Amino acid sequence: MTLFGGICIKIPIPYGKEFVDLEVEIPHEVVSPNFVEVGAESEVIDEALNNPVGMESLEDFMKNSERILILVNDATRPTPTAKILLKMRDMLKEHGAVRFMVATGAHRGPTEDEFRYIFGEIYDEFKENIFVHDARKEEDMEYLGVSSNGTQMYLNKMVNESKNIIVIGSVEPHYFAGYTGGRKAFLPGVASYKTIEMNHKHALSEAAQPLAIKGNPVAEDMEDAMKVLKDLNVFSIQTVLTADHGLYATVAGDLFKSFDIAVERAKEVFCSNCSRKGNIVLTAAPYPMDIDLYQSQKALENGKLALEDGGVIILVSKCRDGVGDDTFLNLLCSANTCDEVMCKIDEGYKLGYHKAAKMAQIGVYAEMWAISDLHDDTIKMAKLQPCMDIQETFNRAVEKVKEQGKEPYAVILPQGSLTVPLLE
Repeated sequence: MTLFGGICIKIPIPYGKEFVDLEVEIPHEVVSPNFVEVGAESEVIDEALNNPVGMESLEDFMKNSERILILVNDATRPTPTAKILLKMRDMLKEHGAVRFMVATGAHRGPTEDEFRYIFGEIYDEFKENIFVHDARKEEDMEYLGVSSNGTQMYLNKMVNESKNIIVIGSVEPHYFAGYTGGRKAFLPGVASYKTIEMNHKHALSEAAQPLAIKGNPVAEDMEDAMKVLKDLNVFSIQTVLTADHGLYATVAGDLFKSFDIAVERAKEVFCSNCSRKGNIVLTAAPYPMDIDLYQSQKALENGKLALEDGGVIILVSKCRDGVGDDTFLNLLCSANTCDEVMCKIDEGYKLGYHKAAKMAQIGVYAEMWAISDLHDDTIKMAKLQPCMDIQETFNRAVEKVKEQGKEPYAVILPQGSLTVPLLE
């Protein structure tokens, strides 16, 4: 956290892969992920793979597994999958019965460039053994039971066929699941659309918040659902990154133990103190989390934690692939006000409505502005006010607050998708 007031400060704001300098002359603070010291990446990975928590080494796991399925994240997360797989290359070649699955959840499959981003140097060598989960292909799913919350677990058949699963994930705060990583590779990672829908409906609860695991119905449903998968043999590799995607920590071994340790390391990076709320909040979705509006909403959700009632929140995101899943957009544009959106959600839930709900909840008490490559009409349908220039938009917000007779105070989150502001 950095506090400023009375002097002009230039703050680099990410937009796509570039940065735009924002000049700020009003009192403000910059809330970013914390600086942490990192070791040599190769050593950090080796240490984790050779000394797993609560399990045998990765080498022994692979030797003792007849068939292996490796679950990896899609390109919406900066997980260093390629670096982990490169370390595993010799073991993968020697085993001979290894398949890979991109755990997309309800997202689209990767493009060719994204495949190469995910798998790196090993892509050409193993691409014939790479599969992409499609939550909407019911014929690919297998019913495995029901969680105590009533979520019917339909998972990709390849999971149960392989029995021996290696999960490669990254752990950071998540706006309604508490944290990403760990058990999220299975639900929603390789679950059916209807299973994901059942789980994500819990996101409407006020208890579904960043950092919350205990008492969070989404997180608890994910953990409970894993009991249905108790017969699987899972070796987990969880990473924690810095804000600039450097490797801070790697924890391997038991799915739950490795996740719990990674959560504590993630707190050290992504939870930053914030001295007070602002009547202006600028929150950016950095690459690659700016892929679409659906994903960029996470930056809004974190930013709202530092926003005063009646304030202005400015989302900065390129939205390179457009809207993403448009279910939430269809709901938002079907109502005239954010209050009406909430009423429509009460009438019946569909996957994607949780995004609409979270956005509408902000729109009830504040103004939402957005700078993106999306068409103005699309932004308006999402109950956001379209803006063009970052500097001009910020200056306009300052003038608006002054016109209300208030002293402007801004909270700026250059890595809004990754930063959870903690009010002191």
